[in-house]
Amino acid sequence: MDLAQRRELARRALDGYDSGPDATTRALADAQAKIGDAAALILVEGLSDQIALETAAAGRGRDLEAERVVVVPIGGAHAIGRYLTELGPLTTRVRLAGLCDVREEEIFRRALVAGGIGAPTSRADLADLGFHVCVDDLEGELIRAVGAAGVEALFASQGDLSSFQTLQGQPAWRGQEPERQMWRFLRAGSRRNLRYARLLTEAAMSRDALPRPLAAVLDGIA
Repeated sequence: MDLAQRRELARRALDGYDSGPDATTRALADAQAKIGDAAALILVEGLSDQIALETAAAGRGRDLEAERVVVVPIGGAHAIGRYLTELGPLTTRVRLAGLCDVREEEIFRRALVAGGIGAPTSRADLADLGFHVCVDDLEGELIRAVGAAGVEALFASQGDLSSFQTLQGQPAWRGQEPERQMWRFLRAGSRRNLRYARLLTEAAMSRDALPRPLAAVLDGIA
């Protein structure tokens, strides 16, 4: 699969998900409609995680739709138990995987135990079940992968550098580490967070530096 084909695959996979006030609702509805025919399910906390994973998959030349791999943005870590309950017997017939932030690691672990998926007691146990942890979160992983200079260059290319510099000058953020300032800037708006989930993942892949949790999830359902 050549570069043009990978870009078209990424565009098709993510079309409309990173824009509009109802992006999350549409993405979840689309994912839920595919669950019954899925060969594998990747449960993630939110839409930014879905965008990053689908961007990474397309960048690797994978067509998750053709593979019947469905990335499900469950709407927050606390929903994991409910989703596993609703999936019921389906969890024994499809491959399961997942992605969560480090602060939600224990929530995922308890839900997997309660759902009879396994008995993980450590992060390594979670990984063995196909569930991987972002430290501290997806944005942190991507910022480290791209590097502060690379992220700043990306902000400039998107016309966001002056807005970022305004945040840097605010009393609450003045003098803090650039990576921390970038994290706050990305988290300041949901639309920005979704847009940069794709852009930063693409930038990380161009550096052959896809964050380990993203790579591990995709490798586990290859």
